[in-house]
Amino acid sequence: QVQFVESGGDLVQPGGSLRLSCTCAASGSIYVMGWYRQAPGKEREFVAEIRWSGGMTAYADSVKGRFSASKDNAKNAVYLQMTELKPEDTAVYFCTVRINTASGLRRYWGQGTQVTVSS
Repeated sequence: QVQFVESGGDLVQPGGSLRLSCTCAASGSIYVMGWYRQAPGKEREFVAEIRWSGGMTAYADSVKGRFSASKDNAKNAVYLQMTELKPEDTAVYFCTVRINTASGLRRYWGQGTQVTVSS
């Protein structure tokens, strides 16, 4: 199993910034870590991810240019710097990790952290 510690969710005004943090304790080598989000009444959607080897990043179109993912390999940590936040960014943000196992890549999910963008 994988243990997650997520933090950073908060209430912020439109145009503001937040930084989400996630560390995980896992056996096995990490392939990618990232973030998904789920707004009330909507399906969970991809936000951003970062490859553990090489650091290549990918972002949803809705957050490109505003959000930035980074990592700390030594801490098994991934961060999401969010700027120019909009009300539509309001959601529970879930940290996720894909790990190489004997049976292939497996995905694990954190418990989520609430981000609310409102004046």
